[in-house]
Amino acid sequence: MDGDVTSAEQQAKRPKKNGRHFGAVIMARGGSKGIPLKNIKNLAGQPLITWALRAALDAEVFDSVWVSTDHSEIARVAAEWGAKVHHRDPAFAQDTSAALDTIVEFTTKHPEIDVMCIIQCTSPCVHPWMLREPVCKIRDDGYDSVFAVFRKHLFRWKEVKEKGEVTTALNLDPACRPRRQDWDGELFENGQFYMFTRELLLKDGLLQGGKVAYYEMDPKYSVDIDTPIDWPIAEQRVTKYGYFGKEKNRDVKMAVFDIDGVVTDNQVHVTNTGDEFRSYNCSDLEGLKLLKEAGVEVRLVSEDNGSAINLIAKKSGCVIETGVQSKLDVVTKWVAELELQWPQVTYMGNDMSDIEVMRHVGLGGAPADAQTETRYAARYLSNQRGGCGAVREFCDHILRLIGKMK
Repeated sequence: MDGDVTSAEQQAKRPKKNGRHFGAVIMARGGSKGIPLKNIKNLAGQPLITWALRAALDAEVFDSVWVSTDHSEIARVAAEWGAKVHHRDPAFAQDTSAALDTIVEFTTKHPEIDVMCIIQCTSPCVHPWMLREPVCKIRDDGYDSVFAVFRKHLFRWKEVKEKGEVTTALNLDPACRPRRQDWDGELFENGQFYMFTRELLLKDGLLQGGKVAYYEMDPKYSVDIDTPIDWPIAEQRVTKYGYFGKEKNRDVKMAVFDIDGVVTDNQVHVTNTGDEFRSYNCSDLEGLKLLKEAGVEVRLVSEDNGSAINLIAKKSGCVIETGVQSKLDVVTKWVAELELQWPQVTYMGNDMSDIEVMRHVGLGGAPADAQTETRYAARYLSNQRGGCGAVREFCDHILRLIGKMK
């Protein structure tokens, strides 16, 4: 497990903030129609829900962090990443279920929570610091509710509904159109989060009320995924502006890759003469080269010891150990040899024999076609299969984390 993720057990030991229990909740039902199982679909290397979940955990201002869901796989991902799981009543997980009703259902079953923060799963660019200030507003400044907004510079016009009706400007004088720099624009809710007291919700039925404040965020962080066309836009945005966790500033010193099924596609091809050969992706080897140029030690492991394996190692210019029985023993030896700490190491594997290593290193990755349990253990899941670009994706991700992406 990635050491940066807070476990549910650790959450239970946190003291209450100013005598009140602050709880973060991510609503994530499994019945999304536009994008099936959208909440755990892979976005930039990890399940969508985990972008919001990691920010909530790392904010370190919540006494508990929850995922409310009706789906077992979403529950598994949530628990794996350190959240508590609320198993939602099926009656509140229908297409027709109102969002307010699902929030009330959660709240009535968790009387220990005094202040609630609903974080939208489909807004993946949320950062811990965006959540800390609203908590302070309620905890220290006496506000009853705080919600997220962003600023737009758009002119609005009255909608025409009847034939012959004319439109009129709603927020400008057409005879004196302001320049963008001369106009403050307007504030719009972006749905990123809503924070409110238990009393406001249960007594007044409101998410926004009492003494109200807003938290304004830069528009570059304001992204929402609703339809399939939003997905590539969100992936580009989160790659540049998303929160990659406390490991963002990690000083990665060594990256280790399993060759079998990661650098190669895990297939052995046999010719008519009985010779065996394997294939690799040139882009993957280029990724290894870029890591080395960035000062990262790159090493390879393989359970095989065939000539094709050694040829790949020669072309990549990396240290390799073949015929490996225990990958953990080999990587442990390298960590000691280079006088490193485990958080300074990344590892990419695809099979059960890789899981033990992945749970020791700072960041574990897996190709899209890795074994199920291996994908569960990974903190970065590539969109590409082994031998088909997965290594390059992981290399690029590492370069972003250490700030050396060209």
